[in-house]
Amino acid sequence: MSPERLGRISIESGKCGGRPCIRGFRIRVTDILELLSAGASIDEILEDYAFLEREDILAAIEYAAHQADHPVLLAS
Repeated sequence: MSPERLGRISIESGKCGGRPCIRGFRIRVTDILELLSAGASIDEILEDYAFLEREDILAAIEYAAHQADHPVLLAS
């Protein structure tokens, strides 16, 4: 994950239940991912949330990819 993008993700204990947010705003990484998975385009998200920047959305995607990249141990 690039340090510039990582800097766009903030985690504060008193905000959004301590979940990762975009630049301290009350919009969570999961909110962005859910919008994308529901079919919203990056441009549509940017229109609806004027305070967001394209790099914020890319940061959310990259953050999620990094969080999902770990080995899964299966019990035999």
